[in-house]
Amino acid sequence: MLKNRRSFLEKMSQIGALSLLPGASAIAAPTEEKNHFVVGPYLQNLGTDEVTIMWITHKNCFSWVEYGAGTYTSKREFGYNNGLIEANNRINKITLTGLKPGTDHKYKLVSTEVLGYKGSKVEFGETISSPLYGFKTPPANEEEFKMVVFNDIHDRPQIIPQLLYRHGYTGNKRDYDFVVFNGDCFDWVTEEKQMVDHLIKPSVDIFATEFPFILTQGNHECRGSFSRHIPAYYAYPDNKYYYAFTRGPVRFVVLDSGEDKTDDSVEYGGLSAFDRYRETQKKWLEKEIESAEFRKAPFRIVLIHISPYHSGDWHGPMHCQQVFGPLLNKAKIDLQLSGHTHRYGTHDPNADHNYPIVIGGGPLEGNRTLIKLHATSKELNLKMIRDDGEVVGKYTIPKKART
Repeated sequence: MLKNRRSFLEKMSQIGALSLLPGASAIAAPTEEKNHFVVGPYLQNLGTDEVTIMWITHKNCFSWVEYGAGTYTSKREFGYNNGLIEANNRINKITLTGLKPGTDHKYKLVSTEVLGYKGSKVEFGETISSPLYGFKTPPANEEEFKMVVFNDIHDRPQIIPQLLYRHGYTGNKRDYDFVVFNGDCFDWVTEEKQMVDHLIKPSVDIFATEFPFILTQGNHECRGSFSRHIPAYYAYPDNKYYYAFTRGPVRFVVLDSGEDKTDDSVEYGGLSAFDRYRETQKKWLEKEIESAEFRKAPFRIVLIHISPYHSGDWHGPMHCQQVFGPLLNKAKIDLQLSGHTHRYGTHDPNADHNYPIVIGGGPLEGNRTLIKLHATSKELNLKMIRDDGEVVGKYTIPKKART
């Protein structure tokens, strides 16, 4: 994979330009296209003893994962719901549990086409399978990890390989264990193909078969005819955009800032209730910051697309400030990572927020940023790197004494 980095970068501008030409994708499809993997696999929610593996097939299938520790794939897992095995579907979301921490695992995808039903009899078609892939579960009591954060790529998929290949490595060594897409990956979401081509596939091509990623909801993910279908394509805990998880010494809190305008704005057609939604998150956050997992974590990081502070005086950020601000100050978080403004910057603690805030850049060349975080049991080291390689933000945050 690494040997392709230089040639990939050289070709990227040409490929991006060709994709914008009229008729570039106007190739007539066969009348009856064979079943195939549209995209995948891509990993979600990788923990010490579990992982969710996702992929999309061209036709409705019954699908499963064959997997095992080391080089063997002697185990098999499928999805099920209310006693029924998941089948006759295209979007596959299968969670492997009981994995051994700190261990290499191999896996492959298998999907058998479902042709139809005759009464209680199911008619199956061709079976397709993938090559072997691999991932490694984090060790128990993991003391350090690395991650990178994108934001506001706005339907410019070339940004993903551009920033990762330029700044996501030290020499030939990968500088991340997982990736965060911190909102506004799209302008507005209109179809599955857009999500596949502009986010999932570029991630699969570079890292997502082996390392997981997170997509937080930005205000632009709220827009478009396909926006309500987004959760089906990712493995959100409890199917919610707001949640918390622990990785190594860090407790992450993911919040959904929602839209930036009022709910009655004409752009939303009367179909938004973000004020109510943020109030619901506030109640959840009150419980989270009192949880044992949060309180015992050496570090606490918040991921939220629109920062409640330094994001202007639009209704959305001001309401976030009202509902989330006091709680985040009370929680004594160590760091907040955001986007939205398209103006990269770091903001030290002040009278409004007692924690540092890092806001990434925008989608245009010269303003794109990659945020790199290295977390250890003793400190957080953060660098925000512009696409030309200049470091435009930096923090070293030592571990605090918790009470």
